This record gives sequence, structure tokens and C-alpha cells, in this order.
Amino acid sequence: MSFFAVLFALLIEQLKPLPRGNPVHDSLTQWMRWTGRNFDAGKPHHAWVVWCVTTIAPAVLAWLIYLGLVHVNIFLGLAWNVAVLYVTLGFRQFSHHFTDIRDALERGDEDEARRLLTEWRHLDASELPRTELLRHIIEHSLLAAHRHVFGVFFWFVVLSTLGLGPAGAVLYRMAEFASRYWAYKNRTVGEAINERLMALSQRMFSIIDHLPARLTAFGFAVVGNFEEAVSCWRRDAGLWKHPNEGIILAAAAGAVGVQLGGSAAPGVTPDRSKTFDRGGAIGEMDAEGSTPGAVPVPAHLRSIVGLVWRSVVLWMLLVALLSLANILG
Repeated sequence: MSFFAVLFALLIEQLKPLPRGNPVHDSLTQWMRWTGRNFDAGKPHHAWVVWCVTTIAPAVLAWLIYLGLVHVNIFLGLAWNVAVLYVTLGFRQFSHHFTDIRDALERGDEDEARRLLTEWRHLDASELPRTELLRHIIEHSLLAAHRHVFGVFFWFVVLSTLGLGPAGAVLYRMAEFASRYWAYKNRTVGEAINERLMALSQRMFSIIDHLPARLTAFGFAVVGNFEEAVSCWRRDAGLWKHPNEGIILAAAAGAVGVQLGGSAAPGVTPDRSKTFDRGGAIGEMDAEGSTPGAVPVPAHLRSIVGLVWRSVVLWMLLVALLSLANILG
């Protein structure tokens, strides 16, 4: 059932994607505000209360609805899985940003590409050099593909196999959204928030994303240049601040042979330090270092799209084989 649920959700999403500014995103934002307003009184343990209500409660609710529907008819359970995956998993939830930026670059309109990147990722891209602009687009697109597709996919398959229906997809999506929401609110909106809540949401998402990030990187290695991907994974993941991000981006860089990491001229893009700063002493390169490979050019954008789609096909085939083995067994 997991294979067909993911397949149907991806097909429906390609045919009828959620519109920009869709009610699902607005509802999530309202949910985050409501839980923070009603359950956060600033005490240390309140951070745990808010996080559990925000992320675990919706996952449990999705599971309970699934149990009720399966009890009536197994196809109702499948329909519920597809419906939940439709709003939690899919390329079209972020690909319009990537497509608009790529189209602007193909027209030679770099100013528009910078504006679109700023609008998408809320960073100052107005003075980014062309090479650094392309690096940002590739890196953010790879992370978006992981968080909107592979991360949701892995958690859905695992918990669905355990009989929990779409709980895994909801858990991953809510944890990821919470980590972004509280950080964005603290950085951009300027409102006073519980710092423990922001730190907890980011730490918990890092834990939840630990295995999916490595599976995504492994998939990129298998469908790309395996030797170079593994080499970059081991050597260059420390170029980024967050280990999970570093593993994904380093493996992808090696898989397609493109330079990622590095930094623009000092002061050009201060927000980069909040996402792609160097980590601890894991990597061998300095803070200005990047992965080996070719300097990013627009053609690499198509290579990245191909890498992601090949990886999707790989994991879908694997789940199909496991499902078939389970049926025959």
C-alpha cells in the first residue's frame, strides 16, 4: 500500500499541484501561532509541551483517522494516505521557485533571479556574484527536494510499514515546519519567543532528519558518480554548519561534479552564515573552501533536476520490490 500511496500522490501532485499561498500552508502557520500562544508561558518545560502538541498531536490524529478508515474499508485507508501525502510530499510545493529562477537565468535576467531567490529564501542576494548565485540556487533546491520529497517519503514508508498509516509523513512535515517557523519568527518578525522552543524544534528536527538525510545522500551517490559522491561526503560535509545539510550537499556535489560550499565576498550575503556556515573541525578545507568539481553554470541546474528524479525512481523501485516480496512472502 505504501508504494501505491506515494505513486498516486506524486501523480496527482504533478497534475494538480497545490496553488501558491494555499490554505494548507496558511493553516499550518495559524496552528503554530495558536500552540505558541496557548501553551508557551516561557518556562523550560513549556518548549516540550508546545513541540509535542505542534508535531506529535497531528501525527497521532492522522494515524487514528487512518485506523478508523481501514476498519471500514482498506481502500479508504489508501485514499487517506494519498490525501495526506498530497499535502505533505511533492516537488511542486517548491519547484515553482526553482523554475522561475532558472527561467530568469536562461533569459539572462540575473537581477530577477536574485530577486526571486531573495523572495524564496529570505536572504540578501542583491549583490551575489553569478557563480555564488548559482551555488545558492543549487544548494537550496537540493535541500528543498530532500525536505519536501525524500524526508517525507522515508518516514511515511517506515511508519506505514509498522501500521501507523501517514503518521510518519505528518510527523516529518510538522517537525520541519516548526524548525523553520520559530527560527524565521525570531530572525525576521522580531517578536520575542521562547529561545528554548526554537532550539528544541531545531534539535528535534535534526534528530528526525538524521537517517533520511543519509539515505538521500546515498541515493544521490547511487544514481550519480558513486565514488566522487562518497569521497565528497566523507571529506567535505563539514563545510556546512548543519551536519545533515552538509552530507546531502556534499554527496550531491560529488555525484554531479559541481563545486558547492564556499562563500561570496565578505558582506555580500550575511544571511549565508545562518544556513551554510562551516561546521566544527570536521572538514579539511578552510571556511572559503568548496567541494571539488566544475564551477557552477546554468547547465548544472538541469543536472541537479535529473539527479533528484533518478533518485526518486531508485527509491520507488526499492519500495516496490519490498512490497512485492512482502506480498509473495
